[in-house]
Amino acid sequence: MKTKDPINATQGPHEIIVVAGPTAIGKTKLAIDLANYLDCNIISADSRQFYKEMTIGTAVPSKEELSAAPHYLIQHKSIHEAYSVGDFEREAMSLISRFSENKDKTVVVGGSGLYINALLYGLDEFPEVPNAVRTQLNQEFKANGLIWLQEELKKVDPAYFNQVDIMNPQRIIRALEIYRSSGIAFSTLRSDKVKKRPFKYTIIGLTAPRAEIYERINQRVDQMITDGLVQEAQELYPYRELNALQTVGYREIFDHLDKKSSLESAIELIKQNTRRFSKRQMTWFNKNEELHWFERENALSEILEFCFSLNH
Repeated sequence: MKTKDPINATQGPHEIIVVAGPTAIGKTKLAIDLANYLDCNIISADSRQFYKEMTIGTAVPSKEELSAAPHYLIQHKSIHEAYSVGDFEREAMSLISRFSENKDKTVVVGGSGLYINALLYGLDEFPEVPNAVRTQLNQEFKANGLIWLQEELKKVDPAYFNQVDIMNPQRIIRALEIYRSSGIAFSTLRSDKVKKRPFKYTIIGLTAPRAEIYERINQRVDQMITDGLVQEAQELYPYRELNALQTVGYREIFDHLDKKSSLESAIELIKQNTRRFSKRQMTWFNKNEELHWFERENALSEILEFCFSLNH
């Protein structure tokens, strides 16, 4: 593979190499390998890794991994700051504009399909939502729970209910607040019009047999517990109502700390919910016909050959 530069051989517009796929599949390592080979930067599109207070439960790259290649949009926000997919789109676009001044490529890595789509295709324009509507919905969520939110969305916007990550209350509340403030279903406001971007892109997906993915998830969760996930969750417990903490790994430990479950049950539930999350990730990515799948074993050489063929 060292006899030719498989992607930099031709000059052209800035190129984004997206590394996508389910959690625990090995995206971080592949992104670093690609960035080192291509001499470029990495932008994280993982919505769980934006927050600096959340490290173990979000599987943030290790210090060694972060030092192996330049990473951006990782742990750059506080859980106390509002940060939306629109904010991510603007920040990522600004970074890419800056990188393009002296780099040919940028690697984007993450399992958050919505954030990847926002960067590649842009976001739709939605009406302003009064703060009172958002506050009311958050109060109703706190009082009635996630299942109630899911049922509300299913009643007013079944099309979006069948697409959204229904375990993510922030996404459900967003759709409900649009509906309540405008009377229009969130799904009907999504135009799916692609914005013109100043770059070309290639979307790479990593995959493996389901049993292997699930075993990697189980091993990762066990490692998180060993690394101190319970202690991290204890430190974050006073802020457990924040949107940033409504995520797998923390919710289950918070329930344990509330004495609703044993630690053993919480760990098993994290594994189960993470496996479900990975399945939803695969469902999302499988809908994208532009995504090119590669088995995680020996993926780097095959991906470099593939990208070389695209540029010649």
